Amino acid sequence: MRSKLILAAAALHLAAAPALSDPLKVGLLIPNAIAEVGWDHEIDRGGKALVQTFGDKIQLNSVTGVLEGPDATRVMNKMAADGSRMVILGGFGQMNDGLRLARKDPKLSLLHLGGYMNEPNFATLAIRHYEGSYLCGMAAGFATKSKQLGIVAAFPLPEVLNILNAWVLGAQSVNPELKPVKVVWLNSWFDPTKEKSAAESLVTQGSDVVYSLFPGTASTVSTAEQLGVYVTVTMSDASKFAPKKHLCAAQADFAPGFVRKVQQVLDGKFQGDDTFLGVKDASMAVAGLNKDLGEDHKKAILARQEEIRTGGFQPFQGPIMANDGSQAVAAGAALSDKEIKGMNFLVKGVDAKIPARK
Repeated sequence: MRSKLILAAAALHLAAAPALSDPLKVGLLIPNAIAEVGWDHEIDRGGKALVQTFGDKIQLNSVTGVLEGPDATRVMNKMAADGSRMVILGGFGQMNDGLRLARKDPKLSLLHLGGYMNEPNFATLAIRHYEGSYLCGMAAGFATKSKQLGIVAAFPLPEVLNILNAWVLGAQSVNPELKPVKVVWLNSWFDPTKEKSAAESLVTQGSDVVYSLFPGTASTVSTAEQLGVYVTVTMSDASKFAPKKHLCAAQADFAPGFVRKVQQVLDGKFQGDDTFLGVKDASMAVAGLNKDLGEDHKKAILARQEEIRTGGFQPFQGPIMANDGSQAVAAGAALSDKEIKGMNFLVKGVDAKIPARK
């Protein structure tokens, strides 16, 4: 009789527990609607790469239009309640809610894009956008005739600052005669109307190359095409929106980072660490180089990219001066990853100040 009870209890336990062959449920929160280029597009592309890589080993549940605040809290908590063992948070402002969930549910693995805080089950992932930005800055320096460059930038956050500074340094490296670079701060991740007016303003001020830095849409790119000026862009190759004037894209790829972290969960070895991936990890590369650059210019850009891949070059190696006259990086020194991620200065040659966050 006792043996029958033990067998019955074991059967009930097996019925209640998930089968070993059950797919890993992965939740993916995408902040905005998925556009044809940009942050949300690349997150979605990374999610699709997970499905392609792991097949029926995972079950991906993507939810778009999840902004920070109550919506994000509700969605990520529902994903956990519905059996997700991993949740990927695509919005910077989703960090605090994600941390609360991680502390509440230690068995849940969370991956936050662009964040800076970690827990044993809360990892962060960032792309070295600044590497591709430096290379596209070289393209801008080669292409400009007016020697006036302009930048349409999302927010004055450290990550945006290191991308912006790298672009300017790249341009200065091939064209030391540049005029001070103009900057328009959008204070938005997704506003096509603001992007358009910012690009128009920069062109009015003489910019013949503009940089769309973390665009939510292709508005800056298409506006540059309409106005007949070159454009470089972060995140995605946007050549289709500016077939004549798309100069260079710093193409990001979240897939290597996503695959790495999902594999850790599948192996039962998830780490709440900070992953910073770039050119050497196939997570960043120049794309959409314009034929107007000429072969010598393209070769120079690609040669520098190879130096970054092999570790022979770091965009933030000194000497570098800040635009307030102070020394940002000493000669012979280079910024650490921590210093790059916490950047709070603008390089010499940028005609702007860092506005206070609202």
